[in-house]
Amino acid sequence: MPTFRRLLGFLRPYRRAVIGSLLFAWLAMAMTVLIPLLIGDAVSAITDHRRDDLLPLALAILGAGVLRLGLTVVRRLIAGKVSVDVEFDLRERIYSHLQGLELGFFDGQQTGQLMSRATVDLQSIRFFLGYGLIWLTQSGLTILLAGAVMFVLNPVLAALALAPVPIVVLTAMRFNRLSRPAVQEVQQRVGELTAEAEESVSGIRIVKAFAREEHMFGRFRHRVDRLFEQNVYSTRLRAFYSPMLGFIPSLGLAVVLLIGGRQVINDPQSFDLGDFTAFYTYLVMLIGPMRSLGMALGMAQRAVASGNRMFEILDREPRVTSPPDAPPLPEGPGRVAFEGVTLRYDGAEPSLSGIDLEVPAGSTVALVGPTGSGKTSLVALIARLYDPSEGSVRVDGADLRAVDVRSLRRSIAFVADDSFLFSASVAENIAYAKPDATGAEIELAARRAQAHDFITRLPDGYETVIGERGMTLSGGQRQRVAIARALIAEPRLLILDDATSSVDARTEETIKEGLREAMAGRTTFVVAHRLSTISLADEIVVMDAGRIVDRGTHEELLGRSELYREIAEFGCEDVVFLQKDTEERELVAGL
Repeated sequence: MPTFRRLLGFLRPYRRAVIGSLLFAWLAMAMTVLIPLLIGDAVSAITDHRRDDLLPLALAILGAGVLRLGLTVVRRLIAGKVSVDVEFDLRERIYSHLQGLELGFFDGQQTGQLMSRATVDLQSIRFFLGYGLIWLTQSGLTILLAGAVMFVLNPVLAALALAPVPIVVLTAMRFNRLSRPAVQEVQQRVGELTAEAEESVSGIRIVKAFAREEHMFGRFRHRVDRLFEQNVYSTRLRAFYSPMLGFIPSLGLAVVLLIGGRQVINDPQSFDLGDFTAFYTYLVMLIGPMRSLGMALGMAQRAVASGNRMFEILDREPRVTSPPDAPPLPEGPGRVAFEGVTLRYDGAEPSLSGIDLEVPAGSTVALVGPTGSGKTSLVALIARLYDPSEGSVRVDGADLRAVDVRSLRRSIAFVADDSFLFSASVAENIAYAKPDATGAEIELAARRAQAHDFITRLPDGYETVIGERGMTLSGGQRQRVAIARALIAEPRLLILDDATSSVDARTEETIKEGLREAMAGRTTFVVAHRLSTISLADEIVVMDAGRIVDRGTHEELLGRSELYREIAEFGCEDVVFLQKDTEERELVAGL
């Protein structure tokens, strides 16, 4: 019930429209209840040979029918509008909430599951709030009102005819208890299927490269089979209980025909054929609302199951937030300090432990170490993609948790190792970090990243729309566009996470020439596989198992650090460095 009440809360902004829709529904129901009485009077007029009454009664029946039609149309228009409005609000709310959650939340989620909750589950909620709720109230009220009229017409016969109604209610309650877990499991398996499909499409190049189409189809078929089995179980429940909700009232029809028919024959003065016709029509009319009641209860179950899945996201409080009235990041040259930093992901073993590191503005510090040593985690803290479990990270003396996170991130440009691009034009992708950038600024950033030449060779140049994730471009082209996107922002801090891994050595050197100009006056963080980049550092910090194990210049570390010598010898491990350009730096031969 708490979930049900929370779902009803989404209707609060539209309560006038909801009340109006219910009012029209009840008026239409009143016309529905009136028509059998008019039919009964018409039958009595026929049996009593009252010809003059037939035309008014026929017009009254026609008028009630037309009025019911108009009221129903208006009710559906209002309900449809409310349904769309609620869907829009829910989509906006869940998307906005997802955008505000920290990166750690997404690390443990499947994209397909999240998409399923934002689409399939949301549709279930929309249909119930827009239509099912009205069906529920309208059907229930129709049963009560029609039953009341039946008791007025013939109390004894009404009691006998409506005796099966409690059985219908108990049957519906039992069906709901059985169907609730089944519906929840269906929603879960729909999410699994969506996640499997999304993963297969996203990784289609790998699938084809390893000729694993049959394997992926088998995995997808397994998900389909699981969903099929659960849907069959849910269908069997509905196949048994839904007809029961319609059959049980039929028992009352038999009672009315047997007992009511004899009463009309034996005592037509107290219960004539017109009364019998009206009574019987009401009883037949109850079958539809009882079935609708079952359908509405089923919609409610699906909505509650979907609501539980949706609220799992909406109830997740963001862990990386700005304090109320947080000030922007203060102006400064870009000094970075890590003070007693420890980082744990959801209570796991620390990925960083006891990090104390101060980087003066403009100095170059390279962080090197084997995979899993904590290098990427360290630079992620600078952009507050995560918050340290212990200690603090400061930029120009300001604790990052005390400043506005948007202000911080607007001071940072980021180039990730996967070079993610959006399905938009090249120009839009470059200008993503600066939406008001001019064409000249976009071209300048592309030239600095050595992307201008290949962009001009594309079919529509800078207006060429690239595919999802930029897959129509090569890896090196994607990285150069991503670098241009970072450079156009003119950030205080620049993070290049393995940004030149997909370009050849000559292109890398050319890109570095552009980066040297762009990096002047700002601190830069880079992740790279090529050790030649280390030569740009003033100091190198060696990391292992989340700790700083040594620090010094390239020559000093070659002499005393076995781990650093291994990295330098094989030249294939990640290197992360903070860089500010100085003109006198030269590449160290042999790296």
